[in-house]
Amino acid sequence: MSTCTTESMTNHHATGLIHQIGETLHIWHERYRTRQELTHWTARDLHDVGLSWSDIAFEAEKPFWRA
Repeated sequence: MSTCTTESMTNHHATGLIHQIGETLHIWHERYRTRQELTHWTARDLHDVGLSWSDIAFEAEKPFWRA
C-alpha cells in the first residue's frame, strides 16, 4: 500500500526549470553589462589587455544571448 504525501506530489521538475531560467537570465544580463562596460574602456585599457577598438565593436554588437 502506498501513501500519498504532499512531498511525493510536488513537481520537482518545475523548480529546476525555474532555476534554469533564472540562471539563463542572469548570464544574459552579465553579458549585456560587460559588453556595455567594454565600450567605455580607454585606449590604454585596451592596449593593456591586447584588444583593439574593432575587437570591442565586434563584441559589443553581439546580441546578449550569443556567447
